[in-house]
Amino acid sequence: MSVGKRNQITDVAGLAVGHAHDKAVRTGVTVLVGEDPLRAAVDVRGGGPGTRETEALALDTLVDRIDALVLAGGSVYGLAAADAVCRQLGAERKGFSLVDQPGVPVSPIVPAAILYDLANGGDKDWGAEPPYARLGLEAFQSVNGSMEIGAVGAGIGATSGAYAGGLGTASWVTDDGFTIGAMVAVNSFGSPYVAGTHQFWAAPFEVGDEFGGRGFPGDTRSAGFPTDSKIGVPGRSNTTLAVVATDADLPTADLQRIAIMAQDGLARAIRPAHGPTDGDIVFALSTAAKPVAAPLITTTQLGSIAGDVLARAVARGVFAAES
Repeated sequence: MSVGKRNQITDVAGLAVGHAHDKAVRTGVTVLVGEDPLRAAVDVRGGGPGTRETEALALDTLVDRIDALVLAGGSVYGLAAADAVCRQLGAERKGFSLVDQPGVPVSPIVPAAILYDLANGGDKDWGAEPPYARLGLEAFQSVNGSMEIGAVGAGIGATSGAYAGGLGTASWVTDDGFTIGAMVAVNSFGSPYVAGTHQFWAAPFEVGDEFGGRGFPGDTRSAGFPTDSKIGVPGRSNTTLAVVATDADLPTADLQRIAIMAQDGLARAIRPAHGPTDGDIVFALSTAAKPVAAPLITTTQLGSIAGDVLARAVARGVFAAES
């Protein structure tokens, strides 16, 4: 097994990512799209989520594929970014159609999740015109097969514990040829660092020196509550938004299991995770490009790997944002 060519979620063939941000406002948007609609599932663990269209991804609902996925800052205002993406997709006649005839618009399926960056010091005095529709369209129009990490897109105004957060990504290719990638906007209550150090909780999963090669402390660390969480940093709030994606042709129920298993990656990389003021969410996507001979084993394998890849993506995003 090995890291994908770019060590990005876009190592899953057919995926593209775009970012847009406003440095003065200290907020931004990240958009992911596929060459074709993507099979999708979702798992929400945090106590304070903000989402759009996640109910449409339930196993008993009408649609099982999405046309784009949006991650945004701005708390509830950020959901407007998905509206802009939806409008553009609709204009291109990309979306779900119950009535396929001229004059009847399609319905693009664009789930979204938002993080809270309203109190990060940026200029949020936007009155009745928040920037998220503009940023959503800019991010959608900039999608490509490679992506920046760190203080970009939805991660530009993010914080992780008492430190800078950011946008991270990582990937892995299995021995049997399946690719799994992760992308994450890290805006967590918990800290990505082992207490008293700048060594990452995710260090045991690091590949090479992808987030500095700092290793893991050799001495035993207290299991008590970490002092570098946001509990001592007033005015900063939370939510880590994550996406894992694969090319394995798995049904939606198996993707939901992968999303559930991938949540463990947040717990491996951030301490604490899934708290009452976090809105932690993981989307699991598939291009369904590669047939699966043994779904049970493949789902178990990819779910386990997804947790490790997501933990690496968290540390890579924070590491890139440190400067």
